[in-house]
Amino acid sequence: MKVITNIKGLVQASDRPLRKVCGKDMQKLSVVENAFLLFDEQTGKIVDFGSMEQWKSLSQQYAHIEETDASGRFVFPAFCDSHTHIVYAGSREIEYNDKIRGLSYEEIAKRGGGILNSVDRLRAASEDELFDAAWERLQEMCAYGTGAAEIKSGYGLDLKSELKMLRVIARLKQKSPMTIRANFLGAHAVPREYIGRQTEYVDLIVNEMIPAVAAEKLADFVDVFCDKGFFTVHDTERILEAGAKYGMKPKIHANELALSGGIQVGVKYGALSVDHLEYVGKDEIAALKDSETMPTVLPGAAFFLGMPLSPVRDMMEAGLPVALASDYNPGSSPSGNMQFVMSLGCVRYRMYPEEVVHATTINTACALGVSDSLGSIERGKTANFYITKKIPTYEYMPYSFGNNKVETVYLQGKRI
Repeated sequence: MKVITNIKGLVQASDRPLRKVCGKDMQKLSVVENAFLLFDEQTGKIVDFGSMEQWKSLSQQYAHIEETDASGRFVFPAFCDSHTHIVYAGSREIEYNDKIRGLSYEEIAKRGGGILNSVDRLRAASEDELFDAAWERLQEMCAYGTGAAEIKSGYGLDLKSELKMLRVIARLKQKSPMTIRANFLGAHAVPREYIGRQTEYVDLIVNEMIPAVAAEKLADFVDVFCDKGFFTVHDTERILEAGAKYGMKPKIHANELALSGGIQVGVKYGALSVDHLEYVGKDEIAALKDSETMPTVLPGAAFFLGMPLSPVRDMMEAGLPVALASDYNPGSSPSGNMQFVMSLGCVRYRMYPEEVVHATTINTACALGVSDSLGSIERGKTANFYITKKIPTYEYMPYSFGNNKVETVYLQGKRI
């Protein structure tokens, strides 16, 4: 048993089960001042928390307990990053230069850049090369306070290469103390060899890729880039129905480039989340309103690509929850720094500090399907949390962007 004491503020500590936070409730944040956090290193679970006054009487029950003094520091639940593409081969800074010079996402793709550029590189890379590079990215994410992540395939776009990516993700799951979920994204783009034959490529995904992925139990989720210039609503339905036969829960890339119908099809098939959402209108909000699907915004991608901003305030005012994830990938969001995602949420989307805390922890845990065990400080939940450096307030986390404010990370009750 271990205890963190003299915590300046224990953030998002809840006495009741917290699974997601919606609408105006996102403006409220529980912070226990001058607090303690008791956890079991062996089970990896949170045992208790409360004020230091309460700890004075409780401490008598725990002889020789290891204590860490967090004076002047805050403790937050570890970030959950519900949308990443960190298994890739090589960077794409040349395209970055093209973006600066004014080319659009679609124009770069037509010139052989974009996703297909990463496909060429990934197909040529070995599994070990991909694993080593992804492991470094995962370690970097953890150092900034992330304790859970979803990782997608989608840079292979043929059976052999998609399986290679998913096997790398399986190795990351096995080695890392982070909670990792694998997402099969064979429908990330149409590969060059199938351009002009998109339906045939969807046939390949449905008839060969999904059964092969399921046979090796390599994916928790199935995903589709349902958007203008990519996969249609009909394509998406076919893929989601095929995935459902093997127990793969849907997650959708939706409405990044247009009002594509991606949100509605995601809701129809019970998607855990619909992600991107630069284009959201009244119909999309209405579809999400009575669903369990988590609207997930990717501020890093909109920032990097100069895209329209998702109407986050409209969604929250309609009573919806909102999640924020990194979209860590080589082409449109080359960063897994969830602290910066918080800052973008406040600066660009005018979200309040309390809202971005919920949006990067409990709501992203919900988008990962793990909010019963992660995303908040609760008795019985997994002890995934970080201790900040000495900071004045919890609002300082999104306010001070560009530097790492995390001092120590604990995952499954163990210091990393």
